[in-house]
Amino acid sequence: MRVSIFGLGYVGCVTAACLAKASHHVIGVDINPDKVAMVNAGSAPLVEPGLGDLLAEVTGAGGLRATTSTEEGVSGSDLAMICVGTPSRDNGQLDVDAIRRVAEGIGQRLRQAPRPYTVVLRSTVLPGTTESVLLPALRGTGTPHLPALTVAVNPEFMREGSSLRDFAQPPITLVGSDAPQAGALLRELYAQVDAPFVQTSIRSAEMAKYVSNAFHALKITFANEIGDFCEALGVDASEVMRVFLLDRKLNISEAYLRPGFAFGGSCLPKDLRALAYAARSADLTLPVLSQILPSNDRQIQQGVTRVLATRRRRIGVLGLAFKPGTDDLRESPMVLLVETLIGKGCDVRVLDRSVSIARLGGANRRYIEEEIPHVASLMCETADALLAHAEVLVVANSDDQARKALAAARPDQLVIDLSRGAVQHG
Repeated sequence: MRVSIFGLGYVGCVTAACLAKASHHVIGVDINPDKVAMVNAGSAPLVEPGLGDLLAEVTGAGGLRATTSTEEGVSGSDLAMICVGTPSRDNGQLDVDAIRRVAEGIGQRLRQAPRPYTVVLRSTVLPGTTESVLLPALRGTGTPHLPALTVAVNPEFMREGSSLRDFAQPPITLVGSDAPQAGALLRELYAQVDAPFVQTSIRSAEMAKYVSNAFHALKITFANEIGDFCEALGVDASEVMRVFLLDRKLNISEAYLRPGFAFGGSCLPKDLRALAYAARSADLTLPVLSQILPSNDRQIQQGVTRVLATRRRRIGVLGLAFKPGTDDLRESPMVLLVETLIGKGCDVRVLDRSVSIARLGGANRRYIEEEIPHVASLMCETADALLAHAEVLVVANSDDQARKALAAARPDQLVIDLSRGAVQHG
């Protein structure tokens, strides 16, 4: 395949060298003549283990050459990958001017000689950038539409210092495109890459890279705060994290990473409060850990706000326990939501077949008697009874009970799905 790489920085150089190694014919394009000269000489314009040797190999074999000419890059390829930087401005906003300039140059050449062509954005951009920046720049203004043009987003998942290995064995090969032919072309381009090939929408692909990087930052900060906490308590942080990482069922897994409603139950809130207390006692500030409960409380308040915004008084709640499949109401976020709605004058009814008031006992019964002593009067025995009462249906857990009730709902009943369609575990 004939590929042009626009931008010979870190991502562009590694991508160009690795694709050339995979027997594709690659043209590197950059406005910096010094970078172009170094690549053509088989020398790496940046420090990255193994990159210099690989560039020497692929340029020597004729698989990669570099140029400052956009026209040469477009005319000599069937697919262009834009790998330019997207630095932060002083206010944090992304600077996408380089993407716009490159796209305008590619579009100008394609309008002069229209033909089937694919443009792939590999730079890290916020959702909507392809739509609002890349496509308008490619198409230009006052010019004919380019019907043979397809676009895709292909974020990279490479780490500096191990980028060659990461290119060959990334966690996934992610492609965002609405055009099947673009997906097929990139699947062929990455045929030698050892990773699952995932095709999704353009905006989802743009966002997925940011989610990954934000989570990486969160993990680093979390581990550092745990290290500080362990040090303050005289605990070996490395040993604690070694044990923590052995759990592949819950700790290092997909668990808890489904957007939904707030967490609750008898463990997580209590344990977080205990950590916060211990940190204060040790005169230790833990910004990340200390903001977990406030963030969780905000989810509940947002739920209340959404219900009150309907201006309807009769509310039916599907699910009261802190998660499906249990009758435990202790620290359930839905208990707080229901109590708040009642305090705001709403007439609330609840359906949760797992919660049988007659069987509740021990700490759970005490919690109900203290928090919502009138809970028995709120419970409906059947979905029909709940539906007959409610103007608004609030879904706490997306379980069979909720799905069956929603299937029988009237067209005039508003639905607020706090679970976002996901079953939360905790």
